[in-house]
Amino acid sequence: MRIGLDAMGGDHAPEEIVNGAIEAAPLMDRGDEIHLIGPEDILKQLLDNRKARKIHNIKIVHASECIGMDETPVDALRQKRDSSIAVMAKLAAKGDVDAVISAGNTGACVAACQLRMRNLAGVNRPGIAAVMPTMGNPLTICDVGANVACKPINIYQYAVMASVYSREMFGIERPRVGLLSIGEEDNKGNDITKRTRELLRADSKLNFIGNIEGRDVFRNACDVAICEGFVGNIILKLTEGLVEFLFKALKEEVKKENIYVALKFKNIAKRFYKRYDYHEYGGALLLGVNGTSMICHGSSEARTIKNAILAAERFTNKGINDQIAQWLSDSTLETSDG
Repeated sequence: MRIGLDAMGGDHAPEEIVNGAIEAAPLMDRGDEIHLIGPEDILKQLLDNRKARKIHNIKIVHASECIGMDETPVDALRQKRDSSIAVMAKLAAKGDVDAVISAGNTGACVAACQLRMRNLAGVNRPGIAAVMPTMGNPLTICDVGANVACKPINIYQYAVMASVYSREMFGIERPRVGLLSIGEEDNKGNDITKRTRELLRADSKLNFIGNIEGRDVFRNACDVAICEGFVGNIILKLTEGLVEFLFKALKEEVKKENIYVALKFKNIAKRFYKRYDYHEYGGALLLGVNGTSMICHGSSEARTIKNAILAAERFTNKGINDQIAQWLSDSTLETSDG
């Protein structure tokens, strides 16, 4: 398969993006390729500096512009038609690449993929599915930022898409689906939550367990958590900040102990951090577009990109999109976005 990689997206682009491609290249299946998208002269120089120009499965696709993290997505795409994100989405639309990856402007990436790749049959609006570690199975949470103003049918479709994703990527036979709300009881939540719950219960193929609360996210209470992108993005960013704070706080406390305690804690902390580090998961899939699109964290490092490339490869090879489209095709629920 061929992966289109936005080399100019992210806080550490293009250096870390190129490094990630170099690390992933020898781990890919025979015949697979990485297409680095960005200014040709810059990318050639970076590959030369790393003595990587001769890596046979890394290609360069020229794109003269870059969309900044602070730019308005739709306006930026209109004004920068030769941006790395726009070119990446065009390549996917033409069938020149099978998957796309970016750590750049999330809104621009979502908009470009929807515009060029289109939605899967039966999907009204795509959702970003992030993976979070828990004490049990990995938790897939959808949506974490693609659609901040959802309708019940959108959230129902997130449940379907994330269930297939969780089953195929993590081997969970019947993923438990929880609807994020402000209480476990059926009478809790706003009108959208209550109407969504009715749709979820109407689909017998879903293993819907009811409402879950924010504190249940890391308790292994479910395998899939679904919500509006506004809520999901806050959960994601709050979690990142909390993990960073806890590690710093623990580090300061350990410093107050003797050197033997500090040394022992250092090894434990390394193992713990690796298990719960978002860099290990690579990125979040944009579920619901007609293809494979992975959105990485803005602070992605080389290993993040490497893991994203390998995850995109697994996702595509498992035919998850076909299974999602089939489920929605078989569903008797009304799919109007109205």
